[in-house]
Amino acid sequence: MTQPKRLIEVDLPIKRISDHSRREKSIRHGHISTLHIWWARRPLAACRAVLCAALWPAPTDENCPEMFLKEAERIMGVFAKTAASDKVIHEKASQDIWKKWVQVYDKPEQIDTTQAKGREYLQVLLYDFISEFANWDNSTNPHYLQTARDLTLAAHESMGGAKGTRPMVVDPFAGGGSIPLEALRVGADVFASDLNPIPVLLNKVTLEYIPKYGAKLAEEVRKWGDWIKQEAEKELTQFYLKDKDGATPIAYLWARTIQCEGPACGATVPLMRSLWLAKKSSRSVALQFDIDKKKKTIGFKILTDAKAKDVGEGTVQRGNATCPVCGYTTAVASVRKQFKLRKGGADDAMLFCVVTTHSQEQGRFYRLPTDKDLQVVKNAKEELEHRITSYKGKFSLVPTELTPRGGGSGAGRAFSQRHYGMEEFRDLFTSRQLLALTSLVRLVEEAKVSNEDLDLEKALKTCLAFAIDKLADSNNSLCSWRNTSIDIGHMYSRQAIPMLWDFAEGNVFSGATRDWRNAVEGTLKAINSLDNEIKIGQVQQSSAGNHPLADSSVDCFFTDPPYYDAVPYADLSDFFYVWLKRSVGNYYPEIFKEELTNKVDECIVDEVKGKDNSYFVDTMQKAMSEGRRILADTGIGIVVFAHKSTAGWEAQLQSMLNAGWVFTASWPIDTEMGSRLRAMNSAALSTSIHLVCRPRTSSKEVGDNGVGDWRDVLQELPKRIRDWMPRMAREGIVGADAIFACLGPALEVFSKYERVEKPNGDVVTLREYLEKVWETVSREALHLVFQDLDTEGLEADARVTAIWLWTLAGNANDSNEESTDEEDEDTSSKPSKVKGGFSLDSDTANRIAQGLGAELKTLPSLIEVKGETSRLLPVKERSNYLFGKLASQEALSNKKKKTKDQNLFSPAELGKDTEEWSELSVENPGQTNLDRLHQAMLLFAAGRTQALKRFLIDEAGKDERFWKLAQALNSLYPKGTEERRWVEGVQTYRRGV
Repeated sequence: MTQPKRLIEVDLPIKRISDHSRREKSIRHGHISTLHIWWARRPLAACRAVLCAALWPAPTDENCPEMFLKEAERIMGVFAKTAASDKVIHEKASQDIWKKWVQVYDKPEQIDTTQAKGREYLQVLLYDFISEFANWDNSTNPHYLQTARDLTLAAHESMGGAKGTRPMVVDPFAGGGSIPLEALRVGADVFASDLNPIPVLLNKVTLEYIPKYGAKLAEEVRKWGDWIKQEAEKELTQFYLKDKDGATPIAYLWARTIQCEGPACGATVPLMRSLWLAKKSSRSVALQFDIDKKKKTIGFKILTDAKAKDVGEGTVQRGNATCPVCGYTTAVASVRKQFKLRKGGADDAMLFCVVTTHSQEQGRFYRLPTDKDLQVVKNAKEELEHRITSYKGKFSLVPTELTPRGGGSGAGRAFSQRHYGMEEFRDLFTSRQLLALTSLVRLVEEAKVSNEDLDLEKALKTCLAFAIDKLADSNNSLCSWRNTSIDIGHMYSRQAIPMLWDFAEGNVFSGATRDWRNAVEGTLKAINSLDNEIKIGQVQQSSAGNHPLADSSVDCFFTDPPYYDAVPYADLSDFFYVWLKRSVGNYYPEIFKEELTNKVDECIVDEVKGKDNSYFVDTMQKAMSEGRRILADTGIGIVVFAHKSTAGWEAQLQSMLNAGWVFTASWPIDTEMGSRLRAMNSAALSTSIHLVCRPRTSSKEVGDNGVGDWRDVLQELPKRIRDWMPRMAREGIVGADAIFACLGPALEVFSKYERVEKPNGDVVTLREYLEKVWETVSREALHLVFQDLDTEGLEADARVTAIWLWTLAGNANDSNEESTDEEDEDTSSKPSKVKGGFSLDSDTANRIAQGLGAELKTLPSLIEVKGETSRLLPVKERSNYLFGKLASQEALSNKKKKTKDQNLFSPAELGKDTEEWSELSVENPGQTNLDRLHQAMLLFAAGRTQALKRFLIDEAGKDERFWKLAQALNSLYPKGTEERRWVEGVQTYRRGV
């Protein structure tokens, strides 16, 4: 039979799905992510929606099976009655959706699929159902679940599946398990695999153990979690003593130290980022140095109700340490040398504060350490050394495996710990932390289920081992004390092992932040998040390039592969691997046989490992070829990808084309939070592009023997992009997200041919085609920005500026603010400060400029190119170029008059000159409209209103393109930026001109 288009190949309610995906990011209760950390995990909402749309045929397609139409009509009619009578549609759902379901309830004939209108209405209802099923609140609603599973079964049987069977969904890069879990949820069979042992175990728990044991597993985890706590407290309480008044320590705050290298000083300097302990509106507590310059010692005092003026600065910035005794600054290179000799300095750090809580009182309390605190730490160190000496296990008691080797660019930048002597994983912990973790590992081994069900015991111990992993992540020397939320952070707050100068050590039995019970509760919440009717999946460790399934055995190939150089999964997961190997390695000898995770076969670009672009393309092509092999000719594929570089995209797409995939649709779904660090001032994607594809089955399906004509492709491309971009704008997909979202429809044009040839017979490469795609997208974006203006009349600098800002839409921060990362003080991992302006990957910037008929090298006064990053300069940095030396950058920075300068933007201040800019005037009007607009903006900012009026009347304001450009940049500059305020100010004078 001829296969129908699936819903996802016709349309998708991406805005509503994106809303639910973003919301899910903030949900931590009852979410499967609380089981164990995994990086770049797909939102369940997006996976659930995409799977439904990929597995169900489109009713309006002429090849949609009659059987599915009848069954879908019946199923949706039942759901409509349930929705109307039981009100399972959430009140927060749009009124339009609610009305549709009520109409179906009142007039079921509206979805009569014997009529074209009935099929159209049915399709609308299916999209509405998908968008509402994506809602987290509906993910365990039995009405939604049963309806989705019934539709999946009906679709599978109607398209040739054996009666009573379910479609098989395969994910060979299973990772955090979002895709396979949601496939089970919507009623499919699942085969999930991964090369890395951590996701293999994670998916075994999610897809096999929880569906099999459910409430019984939760009962055992709770029971044995409590037993472990009781047993561990018996032997470890002596190392976490309560205070005399009964207060319980919940966190011990430490600072790594160096010896001051100042002349004749030698003081022991605690390295501290900040002296604040609590920084909340209701309560503020801070430290104050207590310095004895004669003895060259540094102590502390605690300030309650602290005021900012009374709190000094920390002692370390960008790795350079300043001594409070003598004022000498020890350079970062010397700091590193000192730490290398002491393996990172965690075990001889300075304890400067103990945070406690009282059972009878709410809140946190802060005290200075006592001799007893220090003696307890010494005792813990001695006890650990004794245990290490007497230990006879298969592996060393504490993890002596080597930490990742960082350096270079891309993935290698995530690891800086070896610069400071943390060569082994044990070096990331204090002795007391290691003592607690190794005790918990031993107690997990001693846990036994009462009915001698070995599989249940295996499941239990894996869940408890995950709790140890979570504790290790939040109980090491790279965890911060968060003075605004007054709790302990965790090491993997981002995808890196950072360096942290001062850190928080938690009490694993505190009953408060980051303790053992908290870790176990996270596991229980994950277990209880699945419904009782979910089926059991299959999980296996394997390389995506050598898949164990047979040819044509799969109905849907849906995967979220590694994103080029974005996330060093194997190196990151070694931190957990070394603990899991010790806690449950005996239960999984086949996946814990190596010292560390497999780096040889990992699909990544990482120059530290010698893995370049060619390696990635070859490795990914093998994975995509295997996906093509195991997928039935009637099946469908979805590949999720999100990378801000054109090189990353080109590598992924080339591997898929080489593997024999044809692109049939693509949908950007918002899956990220724009406030994340890497999104600021850059083109980091907030959406993940879902590439929908089919296996190429015959080279003669299109064209002459599958050969496309280059001229026909170039003629069709602009039409597809022109139709696509307004749709993206309506859905709120803008900037870099819209650019990369255009790759899908562009590849639909290109990939339907086995190859595309030029008139002379030369084969068109993907790189050649993508250059044309970028050119087309840039020009279409320009038309969107300027609408009715003839963009060919705009100068190159205006075209590039407009599209540069449009590319950054939604991700730009204030262009004139500086940003630092509080969690990582290592200078090797990033530049010291993020400069003002708007940054793009240089490759992306070049593609944009070339697509608009310009070259970056011809715009040096507008764009600064430094290696992999290019920066669109803030307007005030162009002052020397625009006005000459009289308007120097120092004057324009106006730091001394910040308050006064801010008042310039109120109407009452528009006529006032500033002292610094009193001589600002335009002797040489700019040659381009952009230069003239920037000159006008700076005149406005300086309060030179008369000069601005004359300039607009005599020079700039005569050209309609000037005002069109001003209007466009007003909409493109981010809110709150100087440029936005200034261009708005210039526009206020248009009426007078």
